[in-house]
Formats: sequence, structure tokens, C-alpha cells
Amino acid sequence: MKDDSKPIVYAFVDGQNLNIGVSRDIVNPKSGKVDYEGWKLDQKKFRLYLKNKYNVAKAYYFIGSKPGNEMLYSRLQEAGFIVVLKPTMPYYENGQKNTKGNVDAELVLYSSALTFSQYDKALIVSGDGDFLCLLEYLDAENKLLKVLAPNHRYSSLLKKFAPQIVVLGNNQDLRKKLEYVPKGQHNVTK
Repeated sequence: MKDDSKPIVYAFVDGQNLNIGVSRDIVNPKSGKVDYEGWKLDQKKFRLYLKNKYNVAKAYYFIGSKPGNEMLYSRLQEAGFIVVLKPTMPYYENGQKNTKGNVDAELVLYSSALTFSQYDKALIVSGDGDFLCLLEYLDAENKLLKVLAPNHRYSSLLKKFAPQIVVLGNNQDLRKKLEYVPKGQHNVTK
């Protein structure tokens, strides 16, 4: 920790988990009603939120590399993220071709080894249960600041970290601050 007593905070963002988790509607299987209405996250506003709210000095954004997405990667960098790309792999689900860039290993490698000695506290942005061992490790090392989960349907494996979890998508105040609004339009968040 620096002498000025403010901890050095790094954020590690699971890009696909964040974007899918915030943007997709969640339907209650019992009632058939929408539990959560998805919205588009403004990455620039999100990076500023990380800086202003959590004093994040560096924010690593892990995402699959896909031809044609170069503008997205540039916008993320312009927003202040350090973009870490992973090659994507095609897969089929319900007869439809999709692509997946599983960035879990890279996020764990960066947060627990490559940058571990450079920060005092880590903020993990994901609701993926695959990161349980990382959260346990960071917690044991007294380096876990918070977990930002995209919505209330984060993995039940992470429940033991509930006091440290901030749910982004369901928080209407955060939505008003972080939602992407095209130029010339007003935020009409309910």
C-alpha cells in the first residue's frame, strides 16, 4: 500500500459475463414474468464509476477476440480499460452457431499472478461461479475488495461472499448512472 493510505485497486472484468448479465432479460420460470429487464451498459460511464466509487487505478477487461469487433475493443481502450483478448471458439446451441471466448483462465492468471504484487485490493466483475477459488484466494490474502455481479442471478457458489457482492443490473440508481443512452435521447429508466 502506498504511504498516502489509499489502497491501490485493480478491477478484473469478465466482459462477456458483464454484458450478457446486464443486457439480457431474466424471465421467472414459474410465473413467466420478466424478473429483470436488461439494459445496455455504457462502458465509458462504467469505467468512470469504477474509478470514482472504488478508486480503481487499472481495469483489465477480458473478452473474446472476434473478427469485426475491432471498434468495440478500441472503444473499451478509449474508455480506459486495458483490454485482454482471447481467441474465440465456435459452438452450437439449439442448432445455432455461437462463439465463446472463455476468459476465466486469463482473468485468474492476471489477478492472482501477473499483477498480484502491483495492487492492494481487487474488484472482480462477474457473477460466474468458476471464480469461487479466486475469490477465496483473494479473500485469504486480504485483497478482495468487492465482487460486482451483473444481476441478481449470480452463481449460488458465490453466496458466501454476499456481503462483498454489489449487484449492478437490479440497482435502478446505478442503471440511471451507467445505462447507455444514444445522443439526443433521454434516460427513461423506470
